[in-house]
Amino acid sequence: MNCGNLLASVSTPSLDIPRRELAFLEERGGFSLTLKRNCSISPAGLLGVFAALALQVLAIGAGFAAAGAWLVLPFAGLEVAVLVGAFIAVARHAADYERIELRGGRLMVEVAQARDTARLELEARRARVSLEGNNRVMLRGAQQELELGRYLDAQARAAFAAELGRRLQT
Repeated sequence: MNCGNLLASVSTPSLDIPRRELAFLEERGGFSLTLKRNCSISPAGLLGVFAALALQVLAIGAGFAAAGAWLVLPFAGLEVAVLVGAFIAVARHAADYERIELRGGRLMVEVAQARDTARLELEARRARVSLEGNNRVMLRGAQQELELGRYLDAQARAAFAAELGRRLQT
């Protein structure tokens, strides 16, 4: 048995952070890009987790109340109310997104936050993209201004601003 070959094939993991590419979907001289939150659990799964936590808190509170410490139960109810509030806050923004499309010389931006959806349409050659001090990507038209890239980290936001600016000027 030759262990030298086996040891030669083992590699140590790199500490380099992989570069994340933005998926500009090419469409006949234009592009489309959708940016959204990185949700690691579905809304149904999140509801299940919150429901299990709420039931556990209420069961513990009921156990203490049955043992004579009845004052624990109102605080358990308060904790469940806070859990419900947290679930609602997370669920309202789980489907937020930013969609940017360039088609036929027109730049269309759609931003969905909670229940509100805003649409903006600009002439692509007149639109300007800038990266401001605290890594805010600003899209400016003749009379409109919109912040983009809220769901990206600082490094990806800078790359996004550069790439979007380049594509708007071509």
